[in-house]
Amino acid sequence: MQTCHPIIKVLKEHNQIPQNEEGWVQVAKQYERKCNFPHCLGAMDCKHVLIRKPAGSGSYYFNYKHTFSIVLMVIVNADYQFLMIDVGANGRVSDGGVFANTIFYKKLSQNRLLLPKEDNLPLSRINAPYVFVADDAFPLMKNIIKPFSMRNLSKEETIYNYRISRARRVVENVFRIITPRFRVFQTQINLEPEKASIVVMACCYLDNFLRSKNVESYLQGGLDAENENSKLSLLLRAGTKKKEI
Repeated sequence: MQTCHPIIKVLKEHNQIPQNEEGWVQVAKQYERKCNFPHCLGAMDCKHVLIRKPAGSGSYYFNYKHTFSIVLMVIVNADYQFLMIDVGANGRVSDGGVFANTIFYKKLSQNRLLLPKEDNLPLSRINAPYVFVADDAFPLMKNIIKPFSMRNLSKEETIYNYRISRARRVVENVFRIITPRFRVFQTQINLEPEKASIVVMACCYLDNFLRSKNVESYLQGGLDAENENSKLSLLLRAGTKKKEI
């Protein structure tokens, strides 16, 4: 704890969501350039972090995987950097429930995030809001979109799902990167939930800092990259049985 608290204090200013419309627009431009997904402000997802069962907690931290955990929820940009980190919710809570109890959700619901106003999509007259991409566990909102269910999809819906999966791959890659980098994510943390949350937060702050110093070597070997010869056409012919590409 003596190390984690100073890390969080010193690096906190490097781990903040954009503070104005211009900052959010820059995030959206990154996603459009790297993921071919316009108007995207970030990809969100949750990860269960294993902990020792707290004394007297019963099933409070018991999750659907039949382990005890706290939940790490993040929003990341197209450069694999954390924009928002929330950690500490008990493992029984769903991803949507975790999100609903974050400060970020409250600000989003109250229009206090200074998000860009609706604008035309590139090369189009279609006016659309700026959005965060998520999976089916999160609520569908004006500024949060998620894939269609995987049954009886039209060609357009299949392409839409593919594009969302491509944008969401960023946050999945982030979890693939931090797990081998910080071994606390590979085993059960033998601390109380409050202290475990501080350790996890410090790891995320360090990850952002290290990534900003030497991004190419830091990311090497940790990404689920997309082949230039996209498999979208194969997916269309196969009837969209796969959840993600």
